[in-house]
Amino acid sequence: QVQLVESGGGLVQAGGSLRLSCAASTRIFTMETMGWYRQAPGKQRELVASITNDGSTNYAVSVKDRITISRGRGVAKNTVSLQMDLLKPEDTAVYYCNAVWQNTNYWGQGTQVTVSS
Repeated sequence: QVQLVESGGGLVQAGGSLRLSCAASTRIFTMETMGWYRQAPGKQRELVASITNDGSTNYAVSVKDRITISRGRGVAKNTVSLQMDLLKPEDTAVYYCNAVWQNTNYWGQGTQVTVSS
């Protein structure tokens, strides 16, 4: 069983920045894809950004150019970070770390991001 531990999040004013980090509990297996999803009240969970183990990235259109996903290397290969800049009130949501390994999705517990106007 893989566990994902998230850190970061919090309250920020519009235009500000936050950084989210996530680490998987295993160093033996390489997560095929890691990423971040978010869920706002009353809305479905949606992909924010993802990155594969070879560095290929995928971003939601709504966050592209404002958010950067990155992944650790070597012993930190199962860590992923999300740098969020120029945050908007509509970015307010619970952000969930996600990892995929052998066709299984693993999820973090979620971290709240609140952007005030």
